[in-house]
Amino acid sequence: MSQEFCVEAAICAEYEKLLEECNSALKIWNEQRAAVCESRASGKKAGDELLRLQAKYAKAYTMLQRHAKDCLQCQMASRIAELMARLDGSNSENKSEVLSDHNVRA
Repeated sequence: MSQEFCVEAAICAEYEKLLEECNSALKIWNEQRAAVCESRASGKKAGDELLRLQAKYAKAYTMLQRHAKDCLQCQMASRIAELMARLDGSNSENKSEVLSDHNVRA
């Protein structure tokens, strides 16, 4: 089993849903900002729409962050990814030391 698969399998469905919503909101906001800049549109209507889209993205991002902080499954996945990154950066002599210093607790 690859390291990527281990971490991906540990991410919960709710996180994936929130991540997709966050990415979608960011994409729409960026596209609209680009369209406003290209058309040189201005005025209250264009500004209000960009603010609404920015707020939608901010809300989606906040919900994603809050979920990752509160969800035990997401915390475990994050911890596993952190440990794997540290192991990848360590030489083989230090791997057991890294693991023993960072026991994952549920």
